[in-house]
Amino acid sequence: MLTATKGGKINISEEKDTKSVAEKFSKLIKKGDFIIFSGNLGVGKTTFIKYIINCLQKANRQKISEVTSPTFTVTNEYKIKKTLIKHYDLYRIKNKKELTNLGIQENLKDQITLVEWPEILKKIKIKNSTNLIFEYKKNYTERYLSIISKNKKLLNEFK
Repeated sequence: MLTATKGGKINISEEKDTKSVAEKFSKLIKKGDFIIFSGNLGVGKTTFIKYIINCLQKANRQKISEVTSPTFTVTNEYKIKKTLIKHYDLYRIKNKKELTNLGIQENLKDQITLVEWPEILKKIKIKNSTNLIFEYKKNYTERYLSIISKNKKLLNEFK
């Protein structure tokens, strides 16, 4: 069983660990959740999101889809039963106007929102978001995940 380290960080250096944590995380999210993924390029944000979406698809007996980074399209959408998941990659978004045009704050209660490269979100307020912070350690050979959330049930699952 994976647990947080003394510093509250979860070791996800092995892909099997990334998958295990993402699968556990997927069971704790619901409509209305706004989840922010921060971290360097290549640290595992999109892979984590892929496992979340694929786990939800599997749990709902849906076809497993290919989950890719929406770096160029900015948004990918997945429908799982009656739940819409919007996966944003804000890497190329440069200002608040572009962000507003995406409609990222619309219909938040009716969907699950997953956001990579959230730095521009500091210009708008998102209530009740969960932050997943991915980071490298030891010359990029180890990866760790920290979870910051007001959702105590979610945090307790990863202690």
